[in-house]
Amino acid sequence: MPSFKTASLVALAAFSLLAVSACSSTVQDPAPSESANVVAVDKAAAALVPADFKTGVSVASDIPYAPMELFDANDKPTGFDYDLSQAIGAKLDVPFKFEDQDWDSIIPSLQSGTHDVIMSGMNDTLERQKVLDFVDYFNAGFAIVVPKGNPGKIAKFADLCGQTVAIQTATAQIDLINAVNPSCSKKIAILEFKTDSDAQNAIRAGKAVAGVNDGQVAAYTAQTAGGGKYFEIVAATDAPEGYTSALTGVGVLKKNTGLTKAIQAAIASLIADGTYQKLLEKWNLSAFAVNEATINGTK
Repeated sequence: MPSFKTASLVALAAFSLLAVSACSSTVQDPAPSESANVVAVDKAAAALVPADFKTGVSVASDIPYAPMELFDANDKPTGFDYDLSQAIGAKLDVPFKFEDQDWDSIIPSLQSGTHDVIMSGMNDTLERQKVLDFVDYFNAGFAIVVPKGNPGKIAKFADLCGQTVAIQTATAQIDLINAVNPSCSKKIAILEFKTDSDAQNAIRAGKAVAGVNDGQVAAYTAQTAGGGKYFEIVAATDAPEGYTSALTGVGVLKKNTGLTKAIQAAIASLIADGTYQKLLEKWNLSAFAVNEATINGTK
């Protein structure tokens, strides 16, 4: 288990209710993303940056995945991951260039050299650790997204047995459902979609009774989709072992250990000076804070 305190599903439920009841202006890009302008360079962290990355770091991110990443009214990237990437860059005195990349090719984009790191609400999983090292900066659980009014009367993951769910492809949510299935007398059918928006449309069209998403994304979806008219959240408490909470991290190729250590030092500095907490507050994500930046915290 990671050494820092993990967010419980009780906290997730409380956050979901808070987020859904808040006014939309507190979630939809609440302020211009200018976090790097007020972040001082950390000379010790900056000294760890390998020479190959001194001129800049290219960040792959599947946009949109609000509130972690999205486009603002001017079609510029914003969101918590974007703000954090710019703050990390400021600490390291290295520009971090945030670029849109399809989810199903996001790891190959690092392997091909197109990008250097991933910041895209990516969960730190044991499977992904075979290819990437993660600097963990966020701790989230999963939530069930259901149509407004919850016509399927879904209260827990077990209620999805025998039903069809819509989920974005190549995500940890699919692993979660596969972990639930052995306990079902009739398995949960999974409809996979390229984007989370497509999965939402399938739920609205009645092709699936529900979806499963990261708690912070689910809360944002319920609050904003159709002005809050389309969905609501079920914060289920019966997730299988290993899925009650999920660490999210910056993904870096294993060969780039120097860059991993520099990013870890930068995030530690942001936690120490309070910038990290301010960015969480900006995006209503304080319930998902970590106390320290660990590497590969999922065990």
